[in-house]
Amino acid sequence: MNSGLFLGIDIGTSGVRAIVIDEAETVRAETAKRFGEDARSPAVWLSTLASVLREIASQIEMASIASVAVDGTSGTVLAIDQEGTPFAAPLMYDEAVSDPETLEALKAHGLGHLVSTATGRAFHLARFAPHGRVVHQADWLSGLFSDRFDVSDDNNALKTGFDPQARSWSSDVHSLGLTPYLPEEVFAPGDSIGRARGLLAQELGLSGEAIVTAGTTDGCAAFLASGAKREGDCVTSLGSTLTLKLLSATRIEDRDSGVYSHRLLGQWLAGGASNSGGRVLAHYFDAEAISRLSEGQRADPPTGLDYYPLVSPGERFPTCEPQMQPRLEPRPQDDAVFLKGMFEGMAEIEAAGYRRLAELGASPARRVFTVGGGTVNHLWREIRASRLNLPLERPASTEAAFGAALLARLGVQ
Repeated sequence: MNSGLFLGIDIGTSGVRAIVIDEAETVRAETAKRFGEDARSPAVWLSTLASVLREIASQIEMASIASVAVDGTSGTVLAIDQEGTPFAAPLMYDEAVSDPETLEALKAHGLGHLVSTATGRAFHLARFAPHGRVVHQADWLSGLFSDRFDVSDDNNALKTGFDPQARSWSSDVHSLGLTPYLPEEVFAPGDSIGRARGLLAQELGLSGEAIVTAGTTDGCAAFLASGAKREGDCVTSLGSTLTLKLLSATRIEDRDSGVYSHRLLGQWLAGGASNSGGRVLAHYFDAEAISRLSEGQRADPPTGLDYYPLVSPGERFPTCEPQMQPRLEPRPQDDAVFLKGMFEGMAEIEAAGYRRLAELGASPARRVFTVGGGTVNHLWREIRASRLNLPLERPASTEAAFGAALLARLGVQ
């Protein structure tokens, strides 16, 4: 088949988006829908996905799709039977295990600290699903296309205890007796896991020769969507928090500051997140005020205020200091200067973050793609450019579904 169309599906926290691209990475079709009902229900995930794909089918010929990849929320797990039917409510990425018996069982293994992790959630589901299988959200939805529910990808499996370097499940997973319940095979994102011969693929009119590729997490898919793909490529997300990701030739970890590495594109995607970011700005100014106060300002001359913008005490990256106090004094009478000082402080945190990743052994940062609400502010961008001393690039896309489509394309190259 030589159609050259590739389908990427993003299952986010609030809805589903699908994007179809061609060989030139041009978007040929795109649709998104919000869940509208219980976002924790697999039935709602499936019905929303089916609705999105029916809309896609009105824009392109589904039989022309060469491959498909799915990304899902990292850490969301559910229990299914051998035919792939869910038989218990999923545990979402932000849920801690609350069942007293499971908590006691975790403590008995000396693993009480796993209560808020995907491993802990999987353990809870396995205890109440002795004849089933525990899969990640993206695994299950991919399985509806491939009819394989025994596989996962490096990125989703990482949070559940898979080591993408050793290619094995962690000692914690083995201690809990979880291995028989977890995916039997874990693939690199973008690798082919089989043909599109599952029930959903048939219902939607996909060719039986189309390839289903291993997917990824929503965060990794968003990184890929930016256009970052070479060693030293970075993505900064200027959202409510300040999140940094860097594609490195070497794997780095720093548990204290929450730094870990995903295996991606044959390299390592390292990242960390500061507690500074847009929520600090929103604590003092609304969006209209931020735009107005930024007008006419330039990066030079600097304010010299040396701020460390936080809403409340505590920082995790680039330095792990749980008791760190916000540093936003002295506050000048001119709000425009105060805002500029906060931008400068956040730019310094960003620069320090990339330096910290390098200190931990990551490849040097070479260029930075920027996503998130802060990208529209010219003053913040100018200040960041002066502090980072790196090229600032505009992302190819800000949609994780575009990154999933790139993985689908990778699967047939």
